[in-house]
Amino acid sequence: MKKQKQIILSGACGMMGRVISECAEQSVEYKIVAGIDLKAKVYAGFPVYKNPFEFTDDADVLIDFSHPNSLGNILSFAEKKNLPIVLATTGYNEDEISEIRRISKQIPIFFASNMSLGINLLAELARKATTILGESFNIEIIEKHHNKKIDAPSGTALSLANVINSTLPEPYEYKYDRHLERNKRGKKEIGIHTIRGGTIPGEHEIIFAGRDEVITLSHSAISKEVFAAGALKASLFICEQKPGLYNMNDLINW
Repeated sequence: MKKQKQIILSGACGMMGRVISECAEQSVEYKIVAGIDLKAKVYAGFPVYKNPFEFTDDADVLIDFSHPNSLGNILSFAEKKNLPIVLATTGYNEDEISEIRRISKQIPIFFASNMSLGINLLAELARKATTILGESFNIEIIEKHHNKKIDAPSGTALSLANVINSTLPEPYEYKYDRHLERNKRGKKEIGIHTIRGGTIPGEHEIIFAGRDEVITLSHSAISKEVFAAGALKASLFICEQKPGLYNMNDLINW
């Protein structure tokens, strides 16, 4: 029997942290050995620290589902411990992403804006649709999440837009807020729209609107467990990798 992966869970007291903890507890492959969270509230069979440097034991991997503000501490701790990381937090700015790339030269880092395998398939379908439909269809993206999500638009919506944009012959402009302008829709733009409410785990819809026809691609997460399962699977994957920056495509082809 393989040894359980010893996991440090950053953002342990948040909604996703608790779901990951429950999923790990039900599996023989994983064991949460410590949590990191500013609330430092113990709710399961592992200690929770406010600062990662308070943890002095050994672990195999760190999963981060916290907040972009925690990135500096997480990267410094993982680099010092030579610890692989799964970064599942969204909302990083360009400087933070550059720092992730820099540290990935020292340790293996798995970085994905969405931990669902289905979302990755949606991205591939969007790429194919863009290749076929090209510039003859207008493209709009709608994302829906629960009322506690901080960043908007979601990292996944931006990733989907980037996939589409990279497939087009030339870059399109992202349009986030149309009510500020009284103009016709520009041809070379991708509309990105945000909805926040209730307990929606996550929904993404890509609309290709042409003359007299509309094609819609969509993905709905029924519960947060799909993201937890993806993060845990990514933790197994990243433990076996050399230093570098990895994503969901690498995991799918593993």
